[in-house]
Amino acid sequence: MPTAYHCELAWLGGGAAEEDVLIVVDGERITAVEPGVAAPPAAATRLPGLTIPGLANAHSHAFHRALRGRTHAGPGSFWTWREQMYALAGVLDPDSYHQLARATFAEMALAGISVVGEFHYLHHGPGGVPYDDPNAMGAALVAAAAEAGIRITLLDTCYLHGGIGVGLDDTQRRFADRDALAWAARASDLGDALSDRPDARIGAAIHSVRAVDPAAMEIVGSWARARGAPLHAHVSEQPAENEQCAAAYGRTPTGLLADAGALSRAFTAVHATHLTDEDVGLLGAASCWCCFCPTTERDLADGIGPSWALRHAGARLTLGSDSHAVVDLLEEARALEVDERLARGVRGSHDAVALLGMATEQGHASLGWEEAGRIRAGGYADLTTIGLDSVRTAGTRAEDAVAVAVFAATAADIRHVVISGRVVVADGRHTSIDVVGALRQALV
Repeated sequence: MPTAYHCELAWLGGGAAEEDVLIVVDGERITAVEPGVAAPPAAATRLPGLTIPGLANAHSHAFHRALRGRTHAGPGSFWTWREQMYALAGVLDPDSYHQLARATFAEMALAGISVVGEFHYLHHGPGGVPYDDPNAMGAALVAAAAEAGIRITLLDTCYLHGGIGVGLDDTQRRFADRDALAWAARASDLGDALSDRPDARIGAAIHSVRAVDPAAMEIVGSWARARGAPLHAHVSEQPAENEQCAAAYGRTPTGLLADAGALSRAFTAVHATHLTDEDVGLLGAASCWCCFCPTTERDLADGIGPSWALRHAGARLTLGSDSHAVVDLLEEARALEVDERLARGVRGSHDAVALLGMATEQGHASLGWEEAGRIRAGGYADLTTIGLDSVRTAGTRAEDAVAVAVFAATAADIRHVVISGRVVVADGRHTSIDVVGALRQALV
């Protein structure tokens, strides 16, 4: 039986929210959207506040959630933080990974996220010994997302070296397959296993130019093209990465990826923080996605990437929570613009409508879910409702609702979440998981 929702306000992709929007859902899809319905059917579920499409977390490392608040003692950098992250990666197994990811993905559902792009490189057991099922860790992530009620694009990540010209250390062996062809064979098995699932899709990732050599990049890129899958890579997150790449190859990371044929409309450059003008031009000319993760980039002192320049060069922007310093896509959207203000001294490089598009439709498309991310007939029934009755949002006028959502609301204001037609969050609570309890148990 179809289900009807009557939204006080709904953002349908235009410049402002629409009032009294009736949305009819049948199964996983929206079948009808009608604004201006003052007298809805009696059976319709009323959604007070502003309803937007489900949010897309385009870059996540689920196990990093266990580091929140535990890496801030004393001075440091990305590289000192990485040592703490490696220590955590060294102790996880499929069961503990599933428990942690389930709780993390449930936290995402509470934050209105309907799909996650999980950049997955923790593949094998201690010392790099494969589990009996070589994809046991990936399967744990897919199961965790399903139990949390969100969809997943598993970005299976190729990771072969400990650095440019550097061998793997003990922890990094857990990340690595024998070579790029072995990665492709394992990733193909996982992709085949997911092919019949409506809630999970496969993608590919090149961890970084530090971890994947140019010949292997070509293999990973070819695999993604053959499957029509998204291809992601960490790009120029740190100046040291650029320096090492220039010393080894005489190219920037973006230039090296371009030479390997990786850049395309299906490619996402994650972070893209320390780019040259030529890099910006390459990414823009290929209409690549660039995924910014501002709450992580500021937490790790990475820097502020050239989001305005990339967008004006032709690149398309998305957002992710990466290390989960917080899980709040509204904050990621807000931070992208606020960081750009600090960098350029100009307000309004990215307006609220553009930022919300990055957090919804563009993020979904970059993860291979082009039919999601908008409230429209035929699209996925993903609805995230933001309350307009908190101290952050009270007094909002209809014409200002989109701006308030982006520039004032937080994940704590999410009241109701529908994902693939199923109610996952009601009255601010997950319908099947005690998320606080699950996090406490997973983070012991």
